[in-house]
Amino acid sequence: MNKADAEGVRLQKVLSQAGIASRRAAEDLIARGKVKVNGKPARLGQRVDPAGDVIHVSGKRVVTDVDTVHFALNKPRGVVSTMDDEEGRPSLSEYAKGIDQRVFHVGRLDTDSEGLILLTNDGELSNRIMHPSHGLPKVYRAQIAGILDKPTFKRLLTGVELDDGPAKADKLKIIDEHAGQSLVEITIHEGRKHIVRRMMDEAGHRVSRLVRTEIGPVKLRNLKPGTLRRLTPDEVGELYREVGL
Repeated sequence: MNKADAEGVRLQKVLSQAGIASRRAAEDLIARGKVKVNGKPARLGQRVDPAGDVIHVSGKRVVTDVDTVHFALNKPRGVVSTMDDEEGRPSLSEYAKGIDQRVFHVGRLDTDSEGLILLTNDGELSNRIMHPSHGLPKVYRAQIAGILDKPTFKRLLTGVELDDGPAKADKLKIIDEHAGQSLVEITIHEGRKHIVRRMMDEAGHRVSRLVRTEIGPVKLRNLKPGTLRRLTPDEVGELYREVGL
């Protein structure tokens, strides 16, 4: 018996505490070969280190360290995307007061923008999400001045020239048009500053409201402004999968 088996926690208990399955269902997953520990098929009765061992269930990584947390926040307009603002402006720390662990934000939204931002203490995952090579898609709803004509629509998809290089939408959809304004949904994988607003300005359509609704597999859903929710194990597993962890 190795050290992990002698001193660790039973795998089925760890999976149950992580919200993956009941202990009995976890035993079934192990028996069917759906669980791997550090890249090797798990054994029934195996003990693991929840804080150190890497566990996958059905190909998705499971975060079993109870001190590692992941939250989605609906950032309100007017809040600065920092954990502490030197000028005393409303910051993200005001919405993290109910979290026991010290967390940091993943990515940014400009002060006038709203919507989904991630809060976590998972440095490994955060670094992967932020790295340009992974390019997680991000979805925004933008209220813009004017009606998008077909040439402009196509131009946003093929690329517009900005002062720091070309940029294009991965996907673009018109949600509504009314009273000389349009509501559009735009998907991009870049993280350059004010990228959506600058793209729309270059195309001749000023953004009056911008809301981020998705980051990779994580969706804002019906989360109210100024509130947060813990990510589900499935969401965390999908995030890990999309960044190669």
